[in-house]
Amino acid sequence: MGKRIIQQRRGRGTSTYRIKKRAFRYKVGYPRKLEGEGIVLRIFNSSAHTSPLAKVKCSKGIFYIPAFRGMVEGMKIKFGEKEIKQGNIMELKDIPVKTRVYNIESRPGDGGVFIRTGGSSAEISKLVGNKVFVLMPSKKEKKFNVYCRATIGKVAGSGRLDKPIMKAGKQYYIKKSKSKLWPRTSAVKMNAIDHPFGSGRGKRVKSKIAKRNAPPGRKVGLLRPKRTGKKK
Repeated sequence: MGKRIIQQRRGRGTSTYRIKKRAFRYKVGYPRKLEGEGIVLRIFNSSAHTSPLAKVKCSKGIFYIPAFRGMVEGMKIKFGEKEIKQGNIMELKDIPVKTRVYNIESRPGDGGVFIRTGGSSAEISKLVGNKVFVLMPSKKEKKFNVYCRATIGKVAGSGRLDKPIMKAGKQYYIKKSKSKLWPRTSAVKMNAIDHPFGSGRGKRVKSKIAKRNAPPGRKVGLLRPKRTGKKK
């Protein structure tokens, strides 16, 4: 008798595959309006994030952002001013070229969605009209609205990958805290009864493009692909 494949087990929503809501109790992002300055009340670890978080108090209330490298509790950070200092939150149009930034907004006022992983940062590349081009960690440029906000500096926690993980159990619990499936078994290494790509026979015979209306057990491979094949 066959067992449910991974997609079906995850879709059922058991505690094995469901992340604890408590991990995401801190909403990270800027308030819609920021003026004056704020003070860092506390720096703490969050199991749902790869970087430490900073609890910042301002005139509008309290908000959370990823801590930058060198941040300490009790320090003050400024909002909207043209002073170039680590931790200051500014609009991209006011930040000089070659400055390292993180937690960049996708649209003005959304609170910041790009560059929030521990140890990452981006670099202001150029300003063209009402667009600012930012050099991302992938070495590709991305354009943003000049009124999008960002924090000056580099995200803390850059050394998290330096220490090797010696035991499989430790990696399992690291992944579990973020609801990541680990270890991941290749589909072609499974039995045919456990996965549509199962058994080593005829690896390239079956189409990897799933049907749009396929059920969870069959919806594997390329889902609604824009294109297929190797780029030339």
